[in-house]
Amino acid sequence: MYIRHNSHQNFRLRSGALSLAISSLSVLALHSAANAQDGIAPVLLTTEVSAPISTAFANTRTIPFASLEDILREHPSLDALHLSADANRHRAEGALGLPDPVVSLQLNNVPLFTPSFSEYLPSNKAVGIRQALPSRSERKANSLKSLRQADANELEREQQYARLRAQLLVYLQEKESLTERRNLALARQAKYDELAEIIDIEINAGRPLVFRLAKVDVERTEVSRTLAEIEGQEAEIDAELISLLGFVPDTDIPAVTKRGWVGNALSFYGVRVADAAVEVSEADVQRAEADFKPDWSVNLTYQQRESGQGPPRSNFDGDDWVSGGVSFSIPLWAGKRQEPNLRAAKTDRNAALARRTAIARQLQVEWSRYDARRETAVQSIQIIEQKISAIEAQTNAQLITYEAGNGDYSPIVDGEIAILMLRAEIVKEQTLRDQMIIKMNSLVVTS
Repeated sequence: MYIRHNSHQNFRLRSGALSLAISSLSVLALHSAANAQDGIAPVLLTTEVSAPISTAFANTRTIPFASLEDILREHPSLDALHLSADANRHRAEGALGLPDPVVSLQLNNVPLFTPSFSEYLPSNKAVGIRQALPSRSERKANSLKSLRQADANELEREQQYARLRAQLLVYLQEKESLTERRNLALARQAKYDELAEIIDIEINAGRPLVFRLAKVDVERTEVSRTLAEIEGQEAEIDAELISLLGFVPDTDIPAVTKRGWVGNALSFYGVRVADAAVEVSEADVQRAEADFKPDWSVNLTYQQRESGQGPPRSNFDGDDWVSGGVSFSIPLWAGKRQEPNLRAAKTDRNAALARRTAIARQLQVEWSRYDARRETAVQSIQIIEQKISAIEAQTNAQLITYEAGNGDYSPIVDGEIAILMLRAEIVKEQTLRDQMIIKMNSLVVTS
């Protein structure tokens, strides 16, 4: 007996008791056998999928992607780096300043037991001021180090923004992929329902397809599990988006284009940050070299003596004096202090250079790894599309045979289900391809 496609379209299944009983027992037997190996009591499987409940629905906001980029620039991690850069710029300004002057008030040569300023000739009052003048080279080196640290903070801020933007795009790509995969899984579920109807018709017609119906039930259970996994993954992504932005965006995803890289290591954010660290260590070397130069100071003292009006030989005229002086340091112990500090600063600079080289190699490998995975995804998409074309051709041939009155309709539905499964794989590979491009772009400086 041949089953025509038009008769199937007008038929609605109400599963008979025999079909339900046999299929349920078959599914239960399969599940029980699997659980028996793990020591788990058998439970009844179900193919029902609960309606998706999104905990982030209340936090969903429709917003253009350009606005998301503006919101992302206000991320706390970016604010912290910007504030650190401002602090270093203020520190650079302060490093050029002079220390506060020191004012001294003195009473000189005053008798201890008969205090007086008019009985003893050397007695006087003095007011002095002293200004330290640290080496200008050292002050400029300290200022330069702070400025270079500020530049490094700004580069780290740009690198962090590129990372955050890449994370955002990856989450949005994955969320869109999950939506497409859910739609394909629901379409597969509908096809399995259609296939179950066809098999049940064949069973009622006396054909031995009972175990095929049990297999369909198992496959429908796998679809239900896939839908549940998609719901869980979507909830995780929503949580990450809320952590990143404060809400779940409903936005248009910009087109992803691979950014060119010509082999220059300084095109990577990480290498530029490491190069900024080399500049900071170079400023440390300049500071250590400036430590060999002398520090200066100047002082000025005003002294005032009162007229003597005491006993004989204590009559003298009052007078005023001004004293001034200049002092400077001599690097007498440079071999014990300045020279070891200079050697340490140069060693730190060499270490920073080595770190820059290591980071450049690491990022080149990372770029190549992402590019290889991207190319693999592109080739996988082409292979899967070829498989889909072959299945479509086979399905069309089977449809012609079926319409000619030979065979049944179930192989055609099987082919449609296989195509849906392959299209889900294409969605995965396309998402992987785009995510690899996003990660590659996040490594490279935009300007």
